[in-house]
Amino acid sequence: MNRFLRLLIVLAVLGVASTASGGGPGAPRDQLGRDEQEQLKPVRNRWEGMPPERQERLRGGGDRWRQMTPDERREAEERLRHWKELPQDQQERIRRRFEEFRKLPPEEQDRIRNRYHWYRSLPEEKRRTLREKWRMMTPEERQNLHQRWKEMPPDQQRDFMRR
Repeated sequence: MNRFLRLLIVLAVLGVASTASGGGPGAPRDQLGRDEQEQLKPVRNRWEGMPPERQERLRGGGDRWRQMTPDERREAEERLRHWKELPQDQQERIRRRFEEFRKLPPEEQDRIRNRYHWYRSLPEEKRRTLREKWRMMTPEERQNLHQRWKEMPPDQQRDFMRR
């Protein structure tokens, strides 16, 4: 799940999670700002033939990129490099899971994001221990744990996570 959520963030940063920027859909490339044209150079030959929604996603990703700090950009480039190294079937599986995530109610998305941030805040040794415990479980044990978790009230979940 850790890898999935990191890749989810990469996809959102790079514009796969759609956020429109100004300028209207289907903007001709020569009407884009200089910075936008430079950032969109890799797709310049395909720009005019792209659906307006795809153009807007790319522009939105460019807006986010320009607002990043140099460290954030380096991290995003590293995640993109990692993404490109993944086998095609794994990329497709991640895309499907991302689409499933986007279909979840906002509260469920928030819950997943919060869990991810909690997990990332743990010391590496604790994360390693949790990953190992998860790997050692049978599919049935994993399903049972997941079901018990869903049935726990929030205060019990918090106590459970502090162990």
